[in-house]
Amino acid sequence: MTNLLASLKCTGENHLIIGVSTVASVRINTILEAGANPILLAEEDADEKHFTTSVKSNIAENKLKVLYKPLSIDSIKTVLTSAGRPEVDHIIDRVFVTLPISQAQLKAQIFQECKKLRIPINISDSPEFCTFTLLSTYTSGDFQMGVTTSGKGCKLASRIKRELTNALPSNIGDICNKIGELRTKIQEEDKLELQNIRNRDHLDSIGEHDDDAVTTSKLNALVEEFNMTQEQKKLQRTRWLSQIVEYFPLNTLGDVSLDDLTAAYHDHKASSEIEEPNAKRQKISEHAPKGSISLVGSGPGSVSLLTIGALHAIHSADLVLADKLVPQQVLDLIPQKRTKLFIARKFPGNAEKAQQELLSLGLEALLRGERVVRLKQGDPYIFGRGGEEFNFFAERGFTPVVLPGITSALAAPVLTNIPATHRDVADQVLICTGTGRRGAVPNLPEFVKSRTTVFLMALHRVVELIPKLVEEKGWDSNLPAAIIERASCPDQRIVRTTLVNVAKAVEACGSRPPGLLVTGYACEVIFKQNSEKPEPWVVEEGCESANGSSLEPFLKLVTSYKKEDLIGESSISQTPPPELIST
Repeated sequence: MTNLLASLKCTGENHLIIGVSTVASVRINTILEAGANPILLAEEDADEKHFTTSVKSNIAENKLKVLYKPLSIDSIKTVLTSAGRPEVDHIIDRVFVTLPISQAQLKAQIFQECKKLRIPINISDSPEFCTFTLLSTYTSGDFQMGVTTSGKGCKLASRIKRELTNALPSNIGDICNKIGELRTKIQEEDKLELQNIRNRDHLDSIGEHDDDAVTTSKLNALVEEFNMTQEQKKLQRTRWLSQIVEYFPLNTLGDVSLDDLTAAYHDHKASSEIEEPNAKRQKISEHAPKGSISLVGSGPGSVSLLTIGALHAIHSADLVLADKLVPQQVLDLIPQKRTKLFIARKFPGNAEKAQQELLSLGLEALLRGERVVRLKQGDPYIFGRGGEEFNFFAERGFTPVVLPGITSALAAPVLTNIPATHRDVADQVLICTGTGRRGAVPNLPEFVKSRTTVFLMALHRVVELIPKLVEEKGWDSNLPAAIIERASCPDQRIVRTTLVNVAKAVEACGSRPPGLLVTGYACEVIFKQNSEKPEPWVVEEGCESANGSSLEPFLKLVTSYKKEDLIGESSISQTPPPELIST
């Protein structure tokens, strides 16, 4: 059974430490860092010269109060009910016991007394006598991370903490502060409008910004860009901030500003016409080398499923225009010093304007003679608007090179042991979208028993789509189905269920975008549900093939080449487009 983990606000509390030891010194410093008042209970004949340097220093600076009393249960009972704050009837707020193992009987007595008084207690080396344990922690600004093994081994927790810390951006504290400041500013500026919202969406949003909040399907809830309600408009900047936190590379979040959100917020309401570079820019560009553009599929997410052609294009680019769904492990391959990165601001209610922004930035870079890579999740031509982008640039004199990518529609079933075709079960595969142009419900397919159907961009509106499939298109409500999220990534998740339970599963399990829905009897060819105790859904976490460590030598080899070696040309202009994010 797991424990409830919490971050406790202890400012002004009185914490009692029983026993003098090196561990006691560590506990005292931890208590002081948390803003509480430490009180050390020492044996009445204790000699201060045996105290640690840290304890002596805290005593000298009046940060630590020391009580010299017999370490008996009667004496300790008195301290527990007299050394606390007046507002809690002088009861101690929290107890830390650092006595040797030889005093096991006294430890047990202290534990029982604290339980009666409902005082949280931690006893070193005695997890059976603890109502709470301390975590191995890492702190940077207001960011805190803790690791616990539930008393199985503190050295292991410390080792795991170091490994996790090394994987974090060095500016994680700044990122935490920046996002917190943005959230506060947005809430303050929108307060007058937000306080008037009393609809169900507002009630569902309560607590969604708490640290333990689960990402629900509402993160990508359908917002009709050209038919937004007043409530959706009022909540727009808050939702966009949530999207940035979810999708943008972690190490770039410290550079996000309120101006970015505000500009996007106002820009999406502007003219729908694409801003063509002005005549002056076009005239200047006549003297520059002609730029080139590639529409590149980045695959479902794992670096191991990126094609060599895609990797080559990324490392020869001056500018990468990336979908917000391209995961960080792929974006990390972009050369940090010489290549600019812009991530699409395709947030709910801003998809069309964000697409136009990408096209405009790409065209401006091409006119400057730059090499542009339009990096797309999956395959450029599978619901990726690749055809539209090809025509846009080709009509302006820049014919794109298109590099296919492995679409998640085909990779996700393989990675989750769903054979999309199987003899006598499935003889055809259909890839559909759950969201049509401008948010419209698409033309849904009729039910074919021998077909495996993959729905992309559908999980945010399954409550609406599934009744239509069952009632209007004749689908079997008990048809096996699988929700596959972040396919090929380390945090891949599979929810195996049936069509009738898909919406309930999404609501219960939350959302981990991007995700897709696979339906058909092929879903149960390999996976067999327990027939005696069938569950409405089964959740599987992780992806064995997501570890790309075996590719590291190859990636290092590729990244060691200079740009001129890769493309066979001299360096060209690298004037950055506006509002680009440097990786």
